[in-house]
Amino acid sequence: MSDENSNFQEEELEVKAYDSKLMKRLLKFAAQYWRFFALAVVLLIASTLVDLARPYLMGITIDQFIKKNDVQSLNTMGFYFIALVVAGFVFNLLQIYVLSYVGQTIIYNIRQLLFTHLQKMPLSYFDKNPIGRLVTRVTNDTETLNDMYTNVLVTLLKDFAILFGTLIIMIKLNVKLTLVILSIMPFVVLLTVVFRKRIRKVYRNIRVTLAKINSAISENISGMRIIQMFSREKQNFDKFNETGKEYYKAAMSEVVTFGLFRPVIEMLASFAIALLVWFGGVDVLEGALTFGVLYAFVNYIGLFFQPINDLAEKYNILQSSMAASERIFMILDAQPEEDSGKRCLGQNEAKGNIEFKNVWFAYNENDWVLRDVSFKVPAGRTVAIVGATGAGKTSIISLLSRFYEIQKGEILIDGINVKELCKDDLRRSIGVVLQDVFLFSGKLKDNIRLNEEGISDEKIEEVSRYVNADSFISKLPSGYNEEVMERGSTFSSGQRQLLAFARALAFDPAILVLDEATSNIDTETELLIQDALTKLTRNRTTIVIAHRLSTIQHADNIIVLHKGKVRESGNHQELLAKRGMYYSLYQLQYQKDDTRRTATS
Repeated sequence: MSDENSNFQEEELEVKAYDSKLMKRLLKFAAQYWRFFALAVVLLIASTLVDLARPYLMGITIDQFIKKNDVQSLNTMGFYFIALVVAGFVFNLLQIYVLSYVGQTIIYNIRQLLFTHLQKMPLSYFDKNPIGRLVTRVTNDTETLNDMYTNVLVTLLKDFAILFGTLIIMIKLNVKLTLVILSIMPFVVLLTVVFRKRIRKVYRNIRVTLAKINSAISENISGMRIIQMFSREKQNFDKFNETGKEYYKAAMSEVVTFGLFRPVIEMLASFAIALLVWFGGVDVLEGALTFGVLYAFVNYIGLFFQPINDLAEKYNILQSSMAASERIFMILDAQPEEDSGKRCLGQNEAKGNIEFKNVWFAYNENDWVLRDVSFKVPAGRTVAIVGATGAGKTSIISLLSRFYEIQKGEILIDGINVKELCKDDLRRSIGVVLQDVFLFSGKLKDNIRLNEEGISDEKIEEVSRYVNADSFISKLPSGYNEEVMERGSTFSSGQRQLLAFARALAFDPAILVLDEATSNIDTETELLIQDALTKLTRNRTTIVIAHRLSTIQHADNIIVLHKGKVRESGNHQELLAKRGMYYSLYQLQYQKDDTRRTATS
């Protein structure tokens, strides 16, 4: 729940409508495409000149050719007018295409940069940041930036160009009528200020409620099995319905705000036309003003107020972009996983000697998970680590692969401190098979090779047969080309485990780390897995995180962890003879198994 609250709090952060520091960083992404933006500006200027020229041309046509009944000149001006319309269409089309191309290219680059950066982040980062939030950053927030690059960055110049261009032409045509129109502007400015304050608050409410909806959807879909098992569909729907109503009200508030602003602006534009007709009509009747100029002014009023309407929408896009960019840069500014290792291990170079020397580790400062842990695993031997939940067993797996960094002590592989080894080489030498096997969407064989082109289809089939995975793969309709659904939901836990073994063997690591693989699996599959384990661990350094003590009786060494400390060490018979913690754990588990067998019989 704390993560969820932090998610909403992040959405509630007050964000400036324009932040020069953020904009400077955003412009860096656009800098390499300056030629395209320059072309877009040229096209913008051309289309703006066309828009400004049309009313002026019509005014001249009315005053000089229609009044004088000059048909030949009128036909010529008609041709010019059609040419302007076609030119405006071409300029606008090219400008939209260029900006859309550049915008999509920039967003593609940002999205790729974000994804690459996330791949470099340490696991501790993902412990603190919900997956849904990160997905939103890579998808929704980057798309919001696309609107800024295509609809604001250059087109904002066009709005100002039309605004000031129209004003200059109107002053040139008639100063008196221009001042009449400008008398409306104080009301426009006041309305814009009120709108800006209102829409900022409305938009913040939308962000917060949308974050709640995303969180609720993600949580309910992930927990659908539990919801249906306990028949909580109605209760969860009612809860989601409340959140949906919140978002509906926030969205409607935005609709109402825009719905009021635009009509009021249009009303002021109409009022400006009324004043223009009132004052200008009198001048036309008195001969102080031509009808063509009055007609041009009516058209220029439409041009003058159009950018004001657009600026309100662009303000909304700009504020959304500032908020999105701030959240994106929060990810990009997060410190990626450091790799201080300089020594490289060639393929099959690691022998597999492991040593933990006085290792201290804490996820949070001074909250020690491991306390002065020391043990050795000679190459080719198997060591099992047992202990109660929270003893630190899983942490040892993470530390060996340097997913987290230790605070004190040393971890050595073949006598070399893991901090001196390149992380890629280190992790390539260690195969980790977890109890909860993750399968990616795609073909089954691609889940075994994990996009490693050096692993052939023949190699995949060979390792699958070796670990008994071929026994069920061969029965699938498409065999090794079978499509895997999300997280491998169509496979049993035992089948997923066998696929994980095949994956580990395909990469042939010197060190194998196994989370207990036989929990909650049927007897037949368990026999297949045990046989696969025997083959997989042969002549390979193996660390087994054990939950069922019956599966590790043949380990060369068994380490008993308790509250982050090594309490006992020895083989199965030695530890039973000591009648210590291992003996107590074994007796307790034996009694549970015996009770379970009695109950089932």
